[in-house]
Amino acid sequence: MALTRSFRESVMEELRDKEYRRAFLGEAINDMLAGDLDSAKMVLREYINGTVGFMKAADALGRSPKSLMRMLSSSGNPQARNLLELVAYLQKTEGATAEVRFADRAA
Repeated sequence: MALTRSFRESVMEELRDKEYRRAFLGEAINDMLAGDLDSAKMVLREYINGTVGFMKAADALGRSPKSLMRMLSSSGNPQARNLLELVAYLQKTEGATAEVRFADRAA
């Protein structure tokens, strides 16, 4: 059975929903905190593509769009400062603030 839509198209459509968008951004932050930088970069790329766009994000951060794209590429190795500035900007545009909470691990 052939797919009628690509995964990316589906994600872009879902990112129009505020709760989905916030959960998606939260997933990127959780991935970073868990040490899964590759997943975090992938989620951030999709989030930016489906929301503010690389041009606007790069302009707000004083970087070139290509630099921001490289930073979030699979081979990118961003500095913590750059990632945190990006996340702070995305939270601001979303009108939300992420909170860290500790929970017991499942056994």
